[in-house]
Amino acid sequence: MVQSAQLTLKDFLAMPEGDVAHELVDGRVIPKSAPKRFHSKTQKAILRLLDDWAIDRGEVGLEWSTTLKRKGRDWCPVPDLLFVSSDRLPLSYAEDSPCPVPPNIAIEIISPDQTFGAMAEKAFDYLMAGTLSVWIVDPRAKTVTVFQPNAVPITYRGNTAINDPQLPELKISAQVIFDRAGLAG
Repeated sequence: MVQSAQLTLKDFLAMPEGDVAHELVDGRVIPKSAPKRFHSKTQKAILRLLDDWAIDRGEVGLEWSTTLKRKGRDWCPVPDLLFVSSDRLPLSYAEDSPCPVPPNIAIEIISPDQTFGAMAEKAFDYLMAGTLSVWIVDPRAKTVTVFQPNAVPITYRGNTAINDPQLPELKISAQVIFDRAGLAG
């Protein structure tokens, strides 16, 4: 459902939940792509790898929307996964609402109908909104590209360890992610 009328963040958040996730971009409601099998398997693998690591460090969210600003306007993206540290959002936070702070990491998985270029643009929007790291994961190419403020994006493949200061002590690589997803080879 793409709306032509401009919505406020308040109106967007008051909309009933449906079967398809939506994002608020420039006052318009934009449906997210329906995930396919490789996307789903990759998302599940990353969730499993991050979830245990995040205990006592913060929270991993699965398609948890977050309220940010994009080019001066309200923006409510729904990353495939996000991590927000307890420094940014206390572990005691108990609201059933979008993540109220920029996440430490937003993770977007490229679906067949999406391009790397469009996802890279979205990564820069996340960074400009205060997100500290953005991963663009490509299940077909078996790569993870990490975007961070004031740095050139780095694409990881194979067994090269993903170096992300937002995930201290976590040993992870693109190979580990895609092996766990059953997509190696």
